[in-house]
Amino acid sequence: MRIVIPARHASTRLPGKPLLELAGKPMLQYVHELACRSQAQEVVIATDDERIAKAADGFGARVCMTDSSHTSGTSRIAEVMDVMGWQDDEIIVNLQGDEPLMPVSLLNQVARDLEHHQAADTATLAAHLEQPEQLFDPNVVKVVLDRKGYALYFSRAPIPWKRDDMAWGKSVDVAVSRGCLRHIGLYAYRAAFIREYVSWAEAPLEAWESLEQLRTLWHGKRIHVSLAAEIPPAGVDTPEDLHRVTQLLSGST
Repeated sequence: MRIVIPARHASTRLPGKPLLELAGKPMLQYVHELACRSQAQEVVIATDDERIAKAADGFGARVCMTDSSHTSGTSRIAEVMDVMGWQDDEIIVNLQGDEPLMPVSLLNQVARDLEHHQAADTATLAAHLEQPEQLFDPNVVKVVLDRKGYALYFSRAPIPWKRDDMAWGKSVDVAVSRGCLRHIGLYAYRAAFIREYVSWAEAPLEAWESLEQLRTLWHGKRIHVSLAAEIPPAGVDTPEDLHRVTQLLSGST
């Protein structure tokens, strides 16, 4: 397993997000440290920004400078693979640079899941919804699976729709919402699949939902989804998230 951490300086809500300080260290350093505690053979930070590269070099990370034209972390990872000379059968885990509280166990789990499911092109994780409100929150991505644990569809809409219990305007109880799954945005891929994926144009469903993983399903490829062994705290997307995570990390040091 190799872990790549795509890190961009640009962010609409939190400019310079990877370098924002959390309890005395840049956020990216926390992410790198947890990746290094996993079973990964190699951890690489992929960026196109010299400020991020300099900071990462300062805390001893391996950095791969990538082109500034990448529109997704997946395409940035494809460039890293070519620079590093990784073979097609390598398992690559995509760990976002704004997940400083990601449990290390999940990095190992998602890689192991892909290794154990040879029919899968990608592996990812999910968890049961915790509150009924999440079902209708477009920022919480839902996923439905077949009987073998392969993804049928991902959506920002409430899926699956339990007709008798989820009529519009009807309150949804916790038991019903817990029957639905939220997607956890942690992926493992084989290098050969990433090389194929980045050759495809954006899929119509991907554009509608703004979900990259739908490109995989659009092309008939398979995504295996396992229930996460631990529930990861939310990442950092807003100033409120930054404050919450800072408090959590300050309490743990």
